[in-house]
Amino acid sequence: MAVVAGAFLASGLVLAPAAGAAPAAKADPDTAALAGALTNQAVAWGECSFPSVAPATEAELKKVKGLACATVQVPRDWHNPQDGNTIGIRVSKTATAYPGTGRQGIALVNPGGPGGEGLPWGAAMAMRSPVLASQYDFVGFDPRGVGQSTPLTCTYTVPDSTDQNVISRAKVEGCLKNPLTKFVTTEQTTYDMDFIRVLLGEKKTSYIGYSYGTWLGTWYATTFPGKAHRFLLDSSTDASRSTLEKTWDLQPRSRDRQFQEALLPYVARNDAKYKAGTDPLEIRRNWEKAGGTREFAGMLYAAWFIIPAMYDTTQYPSAASMVAAVAKGPAPAGTDAQKLDQVVAKALATPGLTDANKAFLTKAKGNALEAIAKKDSVERKASYQGGAEVETWDAAFEAIRCQDGQWNQNPHYWTYWQADLTVNAPFIAPIMALSGAPLCSFWPTTNAKPAPEAKTFPKLLIAQTELDAATPYEGALATANGLPGAKMISVDNEGSHGIFPYNTDCVDDPIVAYFQTGLMPKKKFTGCQGLPLPGEDKTVEVGGNLGHDGKIKIKMITPQVKKANEIVRELLEGTATPEADEKGMPANA
Repeated sequence: MAVVAGAFLASGLVLAPAAGAAPAAKADPDTAALAGALTNQAVAWGECSFPSVAPATEAELKKVKGLACATVQVPRDWHNPQDGNTIGIRVSKTATAYPGTGRQGIALVNPGGPGGEGLPWGAAMAMRSPVLASQYDFVGFDPRGVGQSTPLTCTYTVPDSTDQNVISRAKVEGCLKNPLTKFVTTEQTTYDMDFIRVLLGEKKTSYIGYSYGTWLGTWYATTFPGKAHRFLLDSSTDASRSTLEKTWDLQPRSRDRQFQEALLPYVARNDAKYKAGTDPLEIRRNWEKAGGTREFAGMLYAAWFIIPAMYDTTQYPSAASMVAAVAKGPAPAGTDAQKLDQVVAKALATPGLTDANKAFLTKAKGNALEAIAKKDSVERKASYQGGAEVETWDAAFEAIRCQDGQWNQNPHYWTYWQADLTVNAPFIAPIMALSGAPLCSFWPTTNAKPAPEAKTFPKLLIAQTELDAATPYEGALATANGLPGAKMISVDNEGSHGIFPYNTDCVDDPIVAYFQTGLMPKKKFTGCQGLPLPGEDKTVEVGGNLGHDGKIKIKMITPQVKKANEIVRELLEGTATPEADEKGMPANA
């Protein structure tokens, strides 16, 4: 069942300043010197392969001008590059920029994760923004531990216990035995990024980072401020912190917020299509009467059909059709797979779905069936009385987010945290409960993201949507206030995650102008209106309000979310109708 929960430096010596003198600005680390002989390696550029994307998409990416890929060798540990250990980093480059004075240099791209495969994203960014591609050669790369770079996999002996916290401890202990693990961190990756700049012969690098990529970009800009040119943080983590814990702490609540504030009102406004009712709170009540996410089937619907649509609101019709199929009833019967088949069939019968919506639903069904098979396999193994089993897992995601800064290790804290979610984020809380305390709460580290220096930190842009369910608005706002000179573009009434290019002048023009000329918006905050949702001809006001200063004023638990939480609480306390009780509603989550 954990698969559902988952569906979700060495430096040169610096002489002390003379007595009474102001301290000198710290020099950027010299990755060319640190890498030694690796700086002179012969880089063999050749054809690219992007197995992580669909074949049709890969074919289009390969048409990008000058696309080539290579594996470069970097020190395994930039703190001790002389130890002789190296790893491979797979890099892609394009050659789209016009030669001459108009060329701005290179721009690295990271899609997030942590652990997202960034190799295709150099070519993808060139296709997404041809205007910028005329001035930048875009560079994609798989970060260390990921994809076609040297991967990080860990093994552990599965404990004879069903306690997820016991299993998590075993996974961490097993992973820390891998000699590569402690070097798969954001800090080490920033040095890899700068070394890519060195090998490409560039004085500076620009950067576009989405989601976790904003954390990575901030870390690079803090460590190598003199090498940072133009940086965009799109859908930002809370980079004002020294650890990623706060970003993940906000995430469950922001998912509940988008579900109630945006998706359910969309279903209600389009009742002629979904026929689930015109009151978002009544739709929520019927969703919860059907079991909500307290049943495994509901977890599947949320994890594979609803939450992914929150990342890209062009897929709201897909998620809306699933919500309506559940809320309208009748309850499906049979095994988990049979229930899934019935609900998806009803969703696919919704009138007006596009081919993209139907493809989304079909792919999500495949993912959900894999989750069911995984659950069944885990249950079979739990009843097996044989010897201990050893499992292998891809560990880059956990290694990076856990080792970038120490998370709270008090088990009582996480017990309280889960109890709070049960009350204040009941849509997502049952899924979070499956995995127990975060793996990071068992993972010791001494790392912490360094704080930027106001005198040297580069001026960068942040783009953020109001109802982002993955990196909430509150975290991006803290980043904008915490990074020296940062400016922020807020998109009201929008929930998509990773928006540039957004295809509105208000959002895109200041970003393009910044990358072309370095010109920053005059105000610290720029407020823009979101695009209408699919099938609607105007943008509907939801969530908070856009202030005159360009910031969005919104609460995590809005009045509508509070009312929805009360509905769930009433149902769980046994004050629901007899019909709901007969469906076997548990007494608590």
